[in-house]
Amino acid sequence: MTGRVPTTAVLLINMGGPDSLEAVEPFLYNLFSDPDIMGYNKVLNPLLKPLARYIARKRTPKAKKYYSLIGGKSPIVKHTMQQGKALEEALQTQGNIWVFVSMRYCHPTIEEAVTDMLEFPLTKLIVLPLYPQYSVTTTGSGFNEFKRVLKGIGTPTIEISYINDWHDNPSYIDAVCETIQKTADSHHLDIHKIQIVFSAHGIPRKFIRRGDPYARQVEKSVQLITGRLGNLKNYQLSYQSRVGPLKWLGPSTDEVLKNLGKDGVKDVMLVPVSFVSEHVETLYEMDILYKEKARAYGITNYYRAPALNDSPLLIDALKELVLTACIAPSNPFF
Repeated sequence: MTGRVPTTAVLLINMGGPDSLEAVEPFLYNLFSDPDIMGYNKVLNPLLKPLARYIARKRTPKAKKYYSLIGGKSPIVKHTMQQGKALEEALQTQGNIWVFVSMRYCHPTIEEAVTDMLEFPLTKLIVLPLYPQYSVTTTGSGFNEFKRVLKGIGTPTIEISYINDWHDNPSYIDAVCETIQKTADSHHLDIHKIQIVFSAHGIPRKFIRRGDPYARQVEKSVQLITGRLGNLKNYQLSYQSRVGPLKWLGPSTDEVLKNLGKDGVKDVMLVPVSFVSEHVETLYEMDILYKEKARAYGITNYYRAPALNDSPLLIDALKELVLTACIAPSNPFF
């Protein structure tokens, strides 16, 4: 970083992804050794790392095939860096605010980003996970890792604000609406006639039973999006990316597509509702896996709205969140 010394820093947190086929297994190990995702308690935590190593080894060959079909790596870090740069440029017009990017399961790690940030004489730090809807498995995990890093470094005398969720932010809602409308316009579609399927990343139901607000917030986002588009009635919400034997949120995207095919639906648009960057869940699952399944189910016209990436409206949403946090009281560390 050059030029002015930052007084306020924004820490963006995203999940991350492997930057090569060789990095797939380490990425999976980091993912499955996260207690916030696996939901283990103190008694079972000693088994977490050996189990994560086993799951990563078992899943790596299949995961490598998926990544090989989308270019041999995940583009999520690149997109997040672009989001960070665009956000910083937008914020610089408002004050001496700088943006740092971190990933939960790959480089640049949260520890690396925080170490870089604390080299500067900051007065305020805003932690902003790039997950619109809160879940302990995503935002909560990022917060917990951030706090572990701070505990290891030593608590700095900086005001810290945590942005828990932004599922109902108007600019975020507008950004998703824009991708849907642009996709429809580019294919000469009527959004009131084509069947729209909002697909969100699933989580095990056990987290919802414990009070996780994720499903409720996803539903609220979809309600606001469809309302903004003219009170759409021709839509469904589904969940994807199930892993393991536990019961997950449903219905699954596969199940919804199969039922639409049975009903004779020929035109479907898939919309990523909880993803703000293109990555394996959009580029492989949505663009390849579900497209093939849709055709097998008799859906002849399959479309997919893109992820937001560095959409100006998304950057507006992030800017609004940061500026609001700048004037809000700080949150306690722990």
